[in-house]
Amino acid sequence: MINRDTVAVAIIWIVVTAVVEIAFSFADIFPAAASEEAVIVDDAFNFLTYIAIPVFTFVLVALIYSIVRFRTRSSAVDGAPEDGPHVRTNHRWVWGWMVVTSALVVTVIIHPGLTGLNEVDELAQGDDLELVVEVSGIQWAWTFTYPDQNITGSELVLPLDAHVRFDITAVDVLHSFWIPAFRTKIDAVPGLTTQIHANITELGDYDDDINFRVQCAELCGRDHGIMQSQVRVVEREEFNEWVLAQQ
Repeated sequence: MINRDTVAVAIIWIVVTAVVEIAFSFADIFPAAASEEAVIVDDAFNFLTYIAIPVFTFVLVALIYSIVRFRTRSSAVDGAPEDGPHVRTNHRWVWGWMVVTSALVVTVIIHPGLTGLNEVDELAQGDDLELVVEVSGIQWAWTFTYPDQNITGSELVLPLDAHVRFDITAVDVLHSFWIPAFRTKIDAVPGLTTQIHANITELGDYDDDINFRVQCAELCGRDHGIMQSQVRVVEREEFNEWVLAQQ
């Protein structure tokens, strides 16, 4: 038979979960998504957060309710604390919780990760590749080379609505290539070329949004925290003018 404490916890849990879920739906926790890949990543994080909230609120509600409801009370004689009644583990709750959470991990939680990776891979395999940028990381700066345009510099300028492939390596130690506005990142490894793609959908530049930057995301030494370069996403006409000016 279910006791009243279990019912009380269940009711409070449902109410608190509903409130937190609604509050999260209005929260704007991500920077602007400037690529198709960024939208896929954000959708996965949102989904995982929505299904994590009930677990978080259950633990929180059960803990606070237990502290308030079953807290130790002083002895009527000398004020010394007394041992509470012995409580045995509820094996049905333990096994039920393990089975439910295990099923969620296998069938639900890994789903957005796997499907998201497949979607990102499909975008990378598209035949609409327009621009290749060779990226080199060195303590503590980035260098960008446009092989088809014969340009090398320290600023990354990209055209809007373009499928871009980044060929990434490092000169000295392990770095990590990350543009927050595009979300995805990959290691820059000495002696190895790694690749990452971006299908750009939004205009932007570092002066207006600091997420338009190349940031090293791998601890690489003394000045790791300031190893960044500005990114500008411009209209195609402006990009062509920039290319001509650099050449």
